[in-house]
Amino acid sequence: MKRLISANTSEMLAMNAAELKQSIKASEGRVILSENVATRETYVGDITNAEIARAFGADLILLNCVDVLEPDIYGLEHDKDNFVSELHRLVGRPIGVNLEPVDLEAEMLEDRLEIPKGRQLNLDTVKRLEELGFDFVCLTGNPGTGVTNEQIEKAIRLTKEHFSGMVIAGKMHGAGSDEPVADLATAKKFVEAGADVILVPAVGTVPGFDTDELKCVVKEVHRCGGLVLSAIGTSQESSDEDTIKEIAIMNKICGVDIQHIGDAGYGGVAPVENLLAISKALRGVRHTVSMIARSINR
Repeated sequence: MKRLISANTSEMLAMNAAELKQSIKASEGRVILSENVATRETYVGDITNAEIARAFGADLILLNCVDVLEPDIYGLEHDKDNFVSELHRLVGRPIGVNLEPVDLEAEMLEDRLEIPKGRQLNLDTVKRLEELGFDFVCLTGNPGTGVTNEQIEKAIRLTKEHFSGMVIAGKMHGAGSDEPVADLATAKKFVEAGADVILVPAVGTVPGFDTDELKCVVKEVHRCGGLVLSAIGTSQESSDEDTIKEIAIMNKICGVDIQHIGDAGYGGVAPVENLLAISKALRGVRHTVSMIARSINR
């Protein structure tokens, strides 16, 4: 097993969940996950956002707004059953998807956004993940959907029963519900429920979540054998490059294992300049060139 930042495509795509998790851990805070809206017209109209993100340094690809029961990936010729394998072929990276554990009883801070069954976490969608061959799933919430931490905890247990891939869980912003976005107690519950990776907002993105809180979460999750992902999911992924680099270094100092950069850029993917900037900030030019230049046919 190689660290992810040194692995060839054939090695990455042969990894099971435990091996993928270990390869990320071995990369010592230098793994980048790009979230992208897969269903809208892309920045370059005849290719996918996943291809764009990989070309500028993304190691993991997270699809957002995908209905796994009725998938429609812009820029990709596919049917209902082969879109993940097609993305693997074109992108050569582990592919994941968001599923949202909506809480219909949540006390909302804003009007609720209704989303289709195929984007929500339920038994049918979890089983579909396994059939499609996803490498990981992220249990989280888009703005206004009413996802709560209580429902995420329940969703982790259901997902671990029916899906063999890596499970990421947590909130990068409020998702419309009136509760703390992240704290130590919630992180502990998620780890105990079986999550492999705990998602928290990156320091500098959510008001009041600071480095001291993040360090406490990181130390406890690592003690329990889990990993931590910090997320830039507040549209700051479209900020200037200096902001991206500052956020990246602050969160690396706190000990996170994966740094997420969100989809609020042109066409549903972070600006390519910022993908490159976060890569160079976290791992320097050498590893950046290694990841973007290494052929997916290796």
